[in-house]
Amino acid sequence: MANTGVTFDQVLTLCVLVAVVAALIWDKVRSDVVALSGAAVLLIAGVVRPIDVQSAFASPAIIALASLFVIAYALELSGLLDRAIEAAVKMCKRLGSAGIWLMLGAIGVVSCFLNSTPIVVLGAPVVRDVASALKLPPKRYLMPLSYITVLTGCCTLIGTSTNLLVDDMARNAGQPRFGIFEITPVGLPIALAGAIYLFLFSGKLMRGSIADDSPVPDRRDVDVPNAQVGDPTLFAEHRAFQPAKAAIAFAVFVGAIAVAAVGIAPIAASAFAGAVLLILLRVITADEAYGGLRPQILILIAGMVVIGLAMEQSGLAATATGALVGSMQEFGPLTALIVLYGVTMVLTELLSNATVAVLVTPIAVALAESLGVSPRPFLVAVMMAGSAAFATPFGYQTNVIVYQMGGYRYMDFVKVGLPLNLITFVVAIVVIPIFFPF
Repeated sequence: MANTGVTFDQVLTLCVLVAVVAALIWDKVRSDVVALSGAAVLLIAGVVRPIDVQSAFASPAIIALASLFVIAYALELSGLLDRAIEAAVKMCKRLGSAGIWLMLGAIGVVSCFLNSTPIVVLGAPVVRDVASALKLPPKRYLMPLSYITVLTGCCTLIGTSTNLLVDDMARNAGQPRFGIFEITPVGLPIALAGAIYLFLFSGKLMRGSIADDSPVPDRRDVDVPNAQVGDPTLFAEHRAFQPAKAAIAFAVFVGAIAVAAVGIAPIAASAFAGAVLLILLRVITADEAYGGLRPQILILIAGMVVIGLAMEQSGLAATATGALVGSMQEFGPLTALIVLYGVTMVLTELLSNATVAVLVTPIAVALAESLGVSPRPFLVAVMMAGSAAFATPFGYQTNVIVYQMGGYRYMDFVKVGLPLNLITFVVAIVVIPIFFPF
């Protein structure tokens, strides 16, 4: 419920929010610690209750992500991913440059269902080494690798933590859950448009940088900030192929997706059951499962969920929406959608996708309700724009990986990523109202 006047809870929530955002931009303190610090202040001040903090850590988004991390790590430990990479290398040696693009497409398909960060940590050195073996510049392919995994991650509910978190925050605001493939009709055209652009134009836009023979470091030299993605060496070790464990892990993964897709159980429940089943079947030990959890991301999201709840309960989100609606009431829902997408896209270049999802989702719901239209298209816009961090090397964790591994310049990401932002923006605004009418 929104308050008619400014309350202490609103002022304090706004101060905590500004401080958290400033600390995340400053980037001198781990982002999970920043989020937890903000949540602690709100808890001590009574803006949120202990039960709210408890619900944040036990939210379906956290359960789903943690369970999917365990399943993905089981697939990696079984050697299945290494075997797939070896097959891709053989294909590329036969087909040359076309083979590398086919490999990028295959990696993108996997990224529809698994978190993109470990996929890029595993795949980037392979793309680099294959390109070098074929006497092709690795820079030509590493940046598209990152962008493609981000684009395809937007094609399903579980492809990125952003989508799961927006779904979770929307549920807290009283909205129905999204199906696992419900956003695919929007995400797929965006991904295809982005992939075509990257295939046709990224090489031309990077021509000057590609000609620069900068040293390309080994995967162990890649410094990925722990505050954003956890320990990258977790996914860097070569694993011997274990056919039985690989078959079970893959079957459990497919089963968890299928159960959620047909609506038997939500993805949080099916993935959790799958992770537990892998431990019971001794495909992965309990200690290994804990090792694959990547708690930095989970704690960051939980802390930001608490701040999001404070925005909702204090009435701050409704107040901000009222100011936004007041300036756009005469323009209608399409203009509101365009503005919301643009603001979200700019914010996600500066902040983590979890932060942006928490900041914008309550505003998106309240904005739609104030305009008397369905919140669904606005929530989908937040999902798409919340991952559309292409114009800087620090907007998304996979960009950081390839930025350092490929020896890119900062402006390379601006040259290639800014047009990609604009292309995905236009496609999203055209497609979203078609499949999610106001």
